[in-house]
Amino acid sequence: MKLVLIEGPGKRESVQHYLGEGYKVMPTFGHCRDLPEKTLGVNVNNNFEPEYVLVPSHKKYVDDIKREMKKAERVYFASDPDREGEAIAWHMCHLLDIDPNEPNRITYNEISEVAVNEAIKNPRPIDNKLVDAQQARRVLDRLVGYKISPILCKKIQNNLSAGRVQSVTLRLVVDREREILNFKPEEYWTLQVILKNIDGTSETFKASLNLGKDKTVKNKEEMDKIIADITGGEFVATNVKKSIAKSSPSAPFTTSTMQQEALNKLGMSLKTTSQTAQTLYEGVEIQGRGKQPLVTYIRTDSTRVAPEAQAKAKAFIKENYGDKYALEKPRSFKNKKDAQDAHEAIRPISLKWRPEDLKDKIKKDEYRLYKLIYDRFLASQMADATYNSLVVDLECNGHKFKTTGKSLIFEGYTALYNNQPADEDGESAEAKLPSIEKNDKFTAKETKPEQKWTKPPSRYTEASLVKAMEEKGIGRPSTYTQSVTTLFNRKYVEKEGKAIKPTELGNVVVDMLIKFFPDIMNIKFTAEMENNLDDIEYDGKDWRKVLSEFYYDFDAAVKSAMSDGTKAKIPDEPTDIVCDKCGAKMVVRAGRFGKFLACPNYPTCKNTRPLDDEKKVVAKCPKCGRDVLQRKSKRGKVFYSCENYPECDYSSWNIPANEACPDCKADMIVKLYKYMKVVSCPKCNYSRKEKIANAKPTSGDEFVPPEMPPEEYFDGIDILNKLDEQNENS
Repeated sequence: MKLVLIEGPGKRESVQHYLGEGYKVMPTFGHCRDLPEKTLGVNVNNNFEPEYVLVPSHKKYVDDIKREMKKAERVYFASDPDREGEAIAWHMCHLLDIDPNEPNRITYNEISEVAVNEAIKNPRPIDNKLVDAQQARRVLDRLVGYKISPILCKKIQNNLSAGRVQSVTLRLVVDREREILNFKPEEYWTLQVILKNIDGTSETFKASLNLGKDKTVKNKEEMDKIIADITGGEFVATNVKKSIAKSSPSAPFTTSTMQQEALNKLGMSLKTTSQTAQTLYEGVEIQGRGKQPLVTYIRTDSTRVAPEAQAKAKAFIKENYGDKYALEKPRSFKNKKDAQDAHEAIRPISLKWRPEDLKDKIKKDEYRLYKLIYDRFLASQMADATYNSLVVDLECNGHKFKTTGKSLIFEGYTALYNNQPADEDGESAEAKLPSIEKNDKFTAKETKPEQKWTKPPSRYTEASLVKAMEEKGIGRPSTYTQSVTTLFNRKYVEKEGKAIKPTELGNVVVDMLIKFFPDIMNIKFTAEMENNLDDIEYDGKDWRKVLSEFYYDFDAAVKSAMSDGTKAKIPDEPTDIVCDKCGAKMVVRAGRFGKFLACPNYPTCKNTRPLDDEKKVVAKCPKCGRDVLQRKSKRGKVFYSCENYPECDYSSWNIPANEACPDCKADMIVKLYKYMKVVSCPKCNYSRKEKIANAKPTSGDEFVPPEMPPEEYFDGIDILNKLDEQNENS
């Protein structure tokens, strides 16, 4: 038996199926060896020697692997084909006492029978350059996170964190918000005229005032003068350009373009897109067919496509669309200059798995994202769309106008995937025009002046933030989702619709970091560090030297920050809610798990309440009769406690039923499930089920009925610590 170690359990079934008998496939569940969780784990005085330890939660997995290894004649390492995957294989070599220079490492870009079996035939040693690049990133991020985070906690508030990539990403959001707030709109005017042939025989068309580059009509007076000049005048076609225009398809997806398009076209969040794409790569459960991987590796910055995939696409297009839709030569796309190009673009493994055939067999998000990937790839290998294009310049009494239009000749790739944007009014840019020749004359049927104001830049969405990270060289495909998600988890940013805006905490954190760590917060510095990591991977640059060049100035900045007495306070948000303890107007404060109401007279008055108390009431307190509120502990777990704390210390992990047990007279509790609630006694076996009125099913076993409040974060009272301790002890 030969043992094959993969990274995650999701693809075990597929890889096992392709390898067949004689092989046993086992997952490592990611990194089994890593830097210690609670200490720095890097000896900066000994050439940045990392201290690797067995991850405690993975001991069981390693023990299981070691048992199977005793029965195996050979071990293969088949973790993901990237830096992290290479490092996982290297760490496993050390844990299993296997020489990393032996040819035991296999990689594949897609989980298909051909790819997996081809990989097993061509094992290689561990790639030390890939491992060194991962080690450099891991140690670098550990130094930044473990050295800076305590400074933020000391100077702002507890439970804050910093990160080499996440912090500069946060700066993008904060800088954009401040640019918006400081923006001063300026007035300008546009003019459209509806023209008709001077003899009245032609259909009408629109033309726009064309002042030339960087020129605008600044006010109504200027616009009124132009309208007066052209009123009753002749519009003469001074130049007519007719041509055949072509439109080419977009490249197949990279990680970032997939994330952007999934949000813009499907409304899928960054996290949902990443999780769904991972499932499509590892294998989707297809009704009647078992688990089937559908797409190639989903962490890539390359638009490259394997020649055999291009050939199959050409044959498929000819068969299903016709010869004129196929290309004579495959289309290739230029990568951005700093692309690693380690993997292909994201594409379907096999075109035989058509999205329409899978629509009712896989989950909705899986279908939608797969169709997007499938159609984008196939369209990238289809013929251009062609149009009759017309550009007409017109003049009236010294004022220039312009109109453009086009009509479709051949739809090409747009038969499958249209990547052409609409204009700002939501109209297609493919306006049709009547036949116009040079020196033709027209008259204005109608003039449409419009006052407008310059607009500030838009807030980032998840998609545009990832795009900005990619364009500026911040992070790499494998880090985009994690970096953005961390900003939300830390409450540094929040969403307003699809837009991302910084919280007050996020603003304060950025200002503090810029003050003490300008290099870390410098976008160019961060991008250059990514290039250094690439140099380690591709050119064999000494990873310890890269760290040395970074660390000593950084360490000096850390010491300077720690010795500086500066502290920052997050501004309180005033409210009209009166504190029921002392009568002061309560304020909104930000805690570790979100915002809550607090009395501004702390510590004289320690009253705190969750936001929207009236929506949080779930029952009456069995001790004092006041309202019981739903809250969250510091560890994020929902609990219920009396609003009259600390005078009343009632708290429970369960909702009180406000009735006594008919058997033993103890206070009963309520548990909520999908379609029912269960009222039970915690001291005896009594229980009863009650159907929830108007209950609507949700995913998962638990169900929160309409009358229950949504979960809100709460922080700031001693009872939370007591409940957390009870939970740990139990």
